[in-house]
Amino acid sequence: MFFELVSRNSKRSRKENGLFFASLLVTIIAFYIILSLSEQDVMIFLAQMESDAVDRLLLMIPLLYGATLFILFFLIYFASKYQLERRKHEFGVYLMMGMSRSKLFFLLLAEDLYSSIFALCTGLPVAVLISEMTSLVTAKLVGLGIIGHHFSFSLHAVLWTIVGFLVIKCLAFLILSGRIARQEIGDLLVEMPEEMKKSLPKGLYVMTLILGLICLIVAYGLAIRGLAWRKISWMGITLVSGLLGTILFFYGLRVVMGILAERSSSGKGLRIFTFRQLQENVIRRSTTLAVSSLLILAALCCFGSGVAIARINGTREAHVLDYTFSGDSKNAKAVRSTLSVYHMENLFSKLFDMKIGYIRTIEDYDHAFQMEEVMNWLEDQPESDEKDVLLNNLSDATYPHVIALSGYNQLLEAAGKETLNLSEKEASVYIDPDYISPEISGILNGILDKSPEVQIAEEDYHLKGHVQTVSLVTDRSITLSFALILPDDVFEELTQGDYEIYVDGILNQNETSGKSLLTAISDTNHKLDETGLSYESYLQNIGRQLFYTVAASYITIYLAIIFLIIANTVIGVQFLIGQQKTGRRYKTLIRLGATYEDLCQSAKRQIQWFFGIPTVVALISSFFGVRSLFTGIVSSSAKENMNTLMLVSMSMILLLGVIEYIYIIAVKTSSNRYLLSLMVPEREE
Repeated sequence: MFFELVSRNSKRSRKENGLFFASLLVTIIAFYIILSLSEQDVMIFLAQMESDAVDRLLLMIPLLYGATLFILFFLIYFASKYQLERRKHEFGVYLMMGMSRSKLFFLLLAEDLYSSIFALCTGLPVAVLISEMTSLVTAKLVGLGIIGHHFSFSLHAVLWTIVGFLVIKCLAFLILSGRIARQEIGDLLVEMPEEMKKSLPKGLYVMTLILGLICLIVAYGLAIRGLAWRKISWMGITLVSGLLGTILFFYGLRVVMGILAERSSSGKGLRIFTFRQLQENVIRRSTTLAVSSLLILAALCCFGSGVAIARINGTREAHVLDYTFSGDSKNAKAVRSTLSVYHMENLFSKLFDMKIGYIRTIEDYDHAFQMEEVMNWLEDQPESDEKDVLLNNLSDATYPHVIALSGYNQLLEAAGKETLNLSEKEASVYIDPDYISPEISGILNGILDKSPEVQIAEEDYHLKGHVQTVSLVTDRSITLSFALILPDDVFEELTQGDYEIYVDGILNQNETSGKSLLTAISDTNHKLDETGLSYESYLQNIGRQLFYTVAASYITIYLAIIFLIIANTVIGVQFLIGQQKTGRRYKTLIRLGATYEDLCQSAKRQIQWFFGIPTVVALISSFFGVRSLFTGIVSSSAKENMNTLMLVSMSMILLLGVIEYIYIIAVKTSSNRYLLSLMVPEREE
C-alpha cells in the first residue's frame, strides 16, 4: 500500500509539474554531455593536435560541474518548495487519518527518490543520443566531413551525473520534507496568505526607475564601444552599472505597473484584477525578476555568441592542401629524396614547391615597394570602416613578401580555380584570408581592375587580377597580410636566390577512398613519422579551429542551457506560488460569478506580462552584450565578419525566444489546472 501510494503520488506530481520535471531532464542531459566531453571522438581527435589547450579546457569541466550543482540546488529547493506547498492540505489529511510524522517524512523522500530515478532513466539515454549527435555536428562545422565515428558511452559521466543529481535533489527534499513533517496539522490544513510589502512614495519609485535607466545606458555605451575590454576598472564599471541598473529598473517598474492598474479601471472583465495582481507580483518579486532577467541575458549572450563564433571558425576557408613540408632549397630536395627512399612518393597525387621570400635588390626597405596610385584611388572611395582598415594595412606594406608564380598557380589548380597569367612587368596581390573580408576584397578588387601602376625595387610594374586569398600552406605559421605574386624569373632576380621553399602535398585519392579524412591523414602521419621529415598536416590546422569551435559551442551552449533553465523555472515557480498564495481572491471571484474562462484569461495575461517583462529587457540587453563579446574576444579577422556574427547570434537568440514561449505555455497549463481545482466547491475543515 505504501509503495503504491508513492508511485501514484510521484506520477501525479510529474503530471502536475511538467515544467519542473522537463527542466530536470534538460539538466541531466546537460550534465552528461559536459562530463562526457573528454571521451567523445571530436575531443580525442583534438587532443592529438592541441593537447595543452584541451587539458586546460577539461580542467574547467569540474569547476563548471560544481558551480552548476550549487546553482541548481537553489533552483530545485524553491521549485520543490512550491510542489510541497501545494500539497500541504493533503499532508494534513494524512496526519489526521493517523499517519505518523516519520512515515510522512519517508513518504516524501520515497516519492522524490522515485521521481529522481524516473528522470535519470529517461534523461540519460536521451543524453547519450544527443551527445553523439553533438559530436558529429561539431566535426561537421569545421569541415571534417565523414569521420570514422565510434559510439562512445561514458560510464564516468553517467556516475557523476547520477551522484550530483541525487545529492542536490535529496539534500533539498531532506530540508523541505523535514519542515513539512514538523508542522502542526492546523498549519497544514489552513492556507496562509502572503504578507504584503510596505509601499513607498511614488516619487521614490520614479527616481529609482530613471536611475536604473541611466545605469543601463552607461553599461550599454561602455559595452558597445569596446571600452569595457581596455581596462579591468572599465570592465568593473560596466558590470556594476549593468547589474545595478537592472535591479533598480525592476524596482522602479512598480510605478509603471501602478499606472497601468489605474488606467485599467475602465476596462471590461477582470482587467483591473489582472493588473492589480501584476502590480503586487512586481512589488513582491522585483529582485527575483531582475535576477531572472540577468540569467536570461547571460543565456542569450552565451548561446548567441558561442554559436556565431563556432560558425565563423568552422567555415573560414576551404580545404585544399593536406601536407606542407618546410625548409630551404636543400631541404626541399631532401623531402622528395626521402619520400622516394621510403617508397612514399605514391602517397601524394601532387607535390609542388611554394617559394616565398623578400626583395633583396634594394637596401632601402622603406621604399622597396610603393603604390601611390593605389592609395590615391583608395582615398577617393566613399567613407567606411573597411576603407579605413585597408588604408591602415596598405600604408605599412612597404617591404612585402614575394611569391613565385609557378607554385601559386599549382595551388590554384588544386583548389579548382583559374590560374594567373603574368607578364614580366606584372604582379598580383596576395592577402591571407585571416586579414581580409568580402567587403575589403570588393574595394581592393575595384581598384585592381584599373591595373594600377606600382614601383617594385624602383622599377614600374602593374597590378593585375583580383586579390588572391588561397592559403599558401596547411598550417597557420605563414599568414601574410600583404604579398606580391611575381613571375618566376622576376622572383629569382628580386630575391637573389635567397628564399624559403615549402613543399605542399595533396594525398592520392587511393589513400583517402573508403576512409574518413581523419583516418586517412592519421594513417599517413604514422608513415611519415618514420621518415623523420618535418611536416604540418591539415589536422594541425583543423585542430586549432576545432578547439575554438568546441570551446565556444560546448561550454557556452552548456552555460546557456543552465542559465535559461534556472531563469525560466524561477519565474514560473514564483508566479505559481504567488497564484496559490492569492487563491482566496480567485475563490471570491468565483463566488461573485467569474467563469473558469475569465479566470484563465486573466491568468494568461498575467503570465505573459510576468515572463515578458524580464525577457524583453534581456533581449534588448543581449544585443549590446553580444556585440561587446564580439568586440572583446574575437580575432581582428573575425571582426571583419561582424555583421555575419551578429546575424547568426540574433538567429540563435530568436531560437531561445521559442523556448521562452514553450515555458510560457507550460506555466499557463499548470495555472489553468490549478484554477480548475478552485472551481470545485471545497469543504472547510
